[in-house]
Amino acid sequence: MVVARRVGILLVVFLLTGCSGAASDQAVLLDRTSTSTSTTTSTSTTTSTSTTTTITTTTITTRATPRSTTSTTTTTAMAPARPVTQQAYTPFATAGGVVLRHPAARVERIGFHESNLDGARQLQSLPTSAPSLVLEARARDTTARGAADVMVDPEAEIRAPVTGTVRYAGTYVLYCQYSDDFLVIEPDDHPGWEVKMLHIDGVRVRPGARVQAGVTVVAPRATRLPFESQVEEGSYRPAWPHVHIEIDDPSIPDRPTGPGC
Repeated sequence: MVVARRVGILLVVFLLTGCSGAASDQAVLLDRTSTSTSTTTSTSTTTSTSTTTTITTTTITTRATPRSTTSTTTTTAMAPARPVTQQAYTPFATAGGVVLRHPAARVERIGFHESNLDGARQLQSLPTSAPSLVLEARARDTTARGAADVMVDPEAEIRAPVTGTVRYAGTYVLYCQYSDDFLVIEPDDHPGWEVKMLHIDGVRVRPGARVQAGVTVVAPRATRLPFESQVEEGSYRPAWPHVHIEIDDPSIPDRPTGPGC
């Protein structure tokens, strides 16, 4: 009886021990499973962070690229400088012993052309002249170099081209619609002839006054005409105004040119 009870007790202990071992194994299994899950979660988070960093870096690089090419388009070629002859009212042309001086200290160029007057003298360029050219014919049937259009700095004062006595000065109407000033000087080098100036703004001398070549200021500036003149064609922009100068022999009568204004 006692033996049987002992055997029963041992059987119970054995069963309890087996259950305890199974529970322990199950705990170990659960712990391993939990560890594996934790590891998997940690790996996923790391990968996601790495991907986000890569995208951010790419975006910054892409935005910076277009701005670096913009500055190169602003570098454009500079327009060439206007060719200007700066001189101390040096001679530029002569006719019949009368020498004409530049009417301004800064001159771009000189365009010779036909005059309206039959008595206009043929002008010959001198070595100290600013660059010059002969303009296309104007169907006036006079010498191709009977007058000179001298393009001058718009801020430059205008001085007498010859030494002599003022015969006429004042205002006239150009082409029947534009107000303009003029000046006529009888040169000392050829009494009886006339040196005529047009397109001067604000003439300052009056008939009977004495003027000296390259010294006497006859107007504060050249007239800016409201249209493009022939001498301005192909010149630099904005175009400079010009002063018209010619030497005339008034003893030669002018042929009729039709009704005036």
